[in-house]
Amino acid sequence: MRAMSIRAQIILLLLLPVALCAALIATAQRIPVPAIGREYVLRVELPQADVPAALPQIAGREGLPLVVIDPGHGGHDPGASGQGYREKTVVLGLARALRDELEREGTVRVALTRDDDRYLLHAERIDIARRLDADLFLSIHADSAGDAAEVTGASIYTLSNAASSEAAARFAARENASDRLNGIDLGGQSDTVSTILVELSQRRTQEQSDEFARLIRREGEGAIRFHPRSRHSAALKVLRAPDVPSVLFESGFITNEADAQRLTSVEGRARFAKVMARAIRIYFARQQES
Repeated sequence: MRAMSIRAQIILLLLLPVALCAALIATAQRIPVPAIGREYVLRVELPQADVPAALPQIAGREGLPLVVIDPGHGGHDPGASGQGYREKTVVLGLARALRDELEREGTVRVALTRDDDRYLLHAERIDIARRLDADLFLSIHADSAGDAAEVTGASIYTLSNAASSEAAARFAARENASDRLNGIDLGGQSDTVSTILVELSQRRTQEQSDEFARLIRREGEGAIRFHPRSRHSAALKVLRAPDVPSVLFESGFITNEADAQRLTSVEGRARFAKVMARAIRIYFARQQES
């Protein structure tokens, strides 16, 4: 009898929540939920699909070569951080300093992919340079070494050969029939021919990118602190424009106190701008000679 009573109690305990829910549904009652936190919503503005980024203003006299400067990161993407600084802010300061120096010299035209705290996709940055028919693309970044505060120095990146071939195939595959590359109409060409044309164009573009990278290293000697291994080749998406010579400049480590001071001080930004402007000036002088 006692065993039956325990069994009955267990059955009642199991049936009680079911009966309670049924009663609430039948009477259309709602279980009260605390309101704290219900109004909190985190919103991130995402770029609309297939909508090209607005083109920036170009400063400089018509007919001069065009340099597009790309401050990395931005918006919800702060990049690296260290010494109380965020990469997106540091590189925007460097980009503005270089733009102002180039405007002052008046030997090239110049545009920034972003002149405020906005986020751009890698593809949008490349697209801006191509749509503006840029003659040179420079992406500026700053690095972080985490707790290794002693790591210091700038580095220069160009596109690797393997990444170049892969990018050429993808570019040829996705472009529509009306696209042109270095004045060559890709329309009507087979996929194989289009890929070959893109690879040939990209090979020349890489040679020009490498030349500009060498000039940055040479002109920066004694003025900019470089990492012991300052030259790199990598599969960086932002360098994959097949017809625009492109270099990514890692300006230093903001986790290093000396680098952070160099990259954020008025004197440090001015020194960077003069070195980079000189390298750009020599680069275009050589291009005209050839």
